[in-house]
Amino acid sequence: MYRAQIKYIVDVGLAVSFILCFITGVIKFPGFLRAIDATHRVLPMRDLTIIHDWTGILMGLLVAVHLILNYRWIVAMTRQIFGKKQMSEAGE
Repeated sequence: MYRAQIKYIVDVGLAVSFILCFITGVIKFPGFLRAIDATHRVLPMRDLTIIHDWTGILMGLLVAVHLILNYRWIVAMTRQIFGKKQMSEAGE
């Protein structure tokens, strides 16, 4: 598998896990339940909590993989951004 395909799969996994974690987090938020006048009995809170927890863990792992796969780019961009500031400050 090509590196670009791996990055794509990781990014799609990040997007899906983020969406699920975000939606379940909003639903579990106490203010949301009050706003829609729902109780814990109406919603499957146990299932929502399991989905929320596991997608949060998955998202954390995928972020770590994403950072590893993009490490060289992150370092290059950081050097470029902070290198320009140092050069402009030295020229002034």
